[in-house]
Amino acid sequence: MKKSEIKLLVELDEENIPEKIMWDADDKDSPGYSESKSVTLSIWDHQNKNTLRIDLWSKDMPVDDMKRFYIDCLGGLSQSLLNATGDEYMSGQINEVCDRLVEHLKKENS
Repeated sequence: MKKSEIKLLVELDEENIPEKIMWDADDKDSPGYSESKSVTLSIWDHQNKNTLRIDLWSKDMPVDDMKRFYIDCLGGLSQSLLNATGDEYMSGQINEVCDRLVEHLKKENS
C-alpha cells in the first residue's frame, strides 16, 4: 500500500500568531517546503459525526486575499461534493453562493 505524507510547518511570533506557514508533500511536483499565507484543514470525525478544523493564516496576509481564499475553498468543496456524491443540487447551490460572493468583492473593490 502506498503512503503519502503531508507536512505543515508553522512559525509563530511571541504571541503565538503565525508569521510563516510552510508545507511539503511527498507527491508535490517540486521538492522541499513551499510558503503559504493560509491553510484550512478539515477532518471528518466519523465516530462523533462532526468536523475537526484548523484554520491558520499569516499575520501579513491581505484581507482581500483571505476573502478570495475562502471563496476558492467553497468552490473546491462544491466540486469535491459533486465528484464524491453526484449531488448536482448541493454543488450548484454552493457555486451560486460563490458567484454572489465574487460579485460582492467586485463591488467592494470598485
